[in-house]
Amino acid sequence: MLNQTQTRTRNLIILHLTVFVWGFTGILGALISVPATQLVWYRVLIAFITLLIYFKVVNVSLKVSAEVFLKLFFTGAIVALHWILFFQSIKSSTVSVTLVCLSSLTLFTAILEPLLKRKRISKLDIITGLIIICGIYMIFKFESRYTEGIIYGLLSALCASIFSIINSKQIQNRAAPIISFYELIGAWVWISVYLLISDGFTASMTLNFSDAIYLFVLGTVCTSVAYVAGVAVMKELSAFRVALITNLEPVYGIILAFIFFGKREQMTPGFYLGAIVILTAIFIYPVIRNRGSKK
Repeated sequence: MLNQTQTRTRNLIILHLTVFVWGFTGILGALISVPATQLVWYRVLIAFITLLIYFKVVNVSLKVSAEVFLKLFFTGAIVALHWILFFQSIKSSTVSVTLVCLSSLTLFTAILEPLLKRKRISKLDIITGLIIICGIYMIFKFESRYTEGIIYGLLSALCASIFSIINSKQIQNRAAPIISFYELIGAWVWISVYLLISDGFTASMTLNFSDAIYLFVLGTVCTSVAYVAGVAVMKELSAFRVALITNLEPVYGIILAFIFFGKREQMTPGFYLGAIVILTAIFIYPVIRNRGSKK
């Protein structure tokens, strides 16, 4: 039996590994040759099949009401759009640019959550948002060649913010893996409908051997396994600690991008200055907020 300290240490290691795996998602997105929409179609298909197998093994009930199913099913459309925009951003720019843009999730959540939940926007949220906007402006200014990718990345972060706020309500009444499972099904169905309408089920769906391997890793290890592991550690670790460590995702991702792609990921000094401004704001935000809530 592990004592409390050993259990906490083990969960911290698991969480860091999970966030590291999430950071690896961008690398796989750059390596997979199929278009972003088809890539996400394969990803969610593999992910929800893997989760279904997991639920059957651990004997988890998947029963939800029709109302809940429809809410999660339609939220899946936003999840699908988030991932499509994320991978399109990578293909239009670089992994580093996309991950830094995705960090603006904090900005969008700080603005949208009070509006959707009819709460006042705190001064800390406003200040943090302004700092992040400054960082984004610097990246736009110094990396104008990646404007299209930056826009896709910011829109991806906006979608992530919307479904995160929706899920924050859903999580009050049901298990996180159940939410994820039905949203993945919804994402797959909505993408399938789009591909049917746009005649997307064509040669662009054809996978070579390396694509198939990368997609399998993306759908299982980087989606299903990482998600289940990430949820499991939340039982032992505080929400503050989880949020703080999760903010390391773009850091891990950028380091991995350098290792895998070298000069292709090299940016101007202005980009790194803007990235430091954004990441500093994101790391300081939960620390100040946590201290304020204690007071």
